[in-house]
Amino acid sequence: MEKLAELKALVETAEKEGAAFYEKNNKAAGTRFRNVLQQIKVVATDMRKDVTEKKNATK
Repeated sequence: MEKLAELKALVETAEKEGAAFYEKNNKAAGTRFRNVLQQIKVVATDMRKDVTEKKNATK
């Protein structure tokens, strides 16, 4: 559940940076937005691996 909390925090950050980029045309926020999106991808991939391992361990 720790990873899920981390993912939620990253999504909140992405929402904030995305709004700053799209609504205020803040180019620096665009860079931060891309970075946090990449972090979300990494955390989500790790979570998928954990779920697969746990699911297959019970067989």
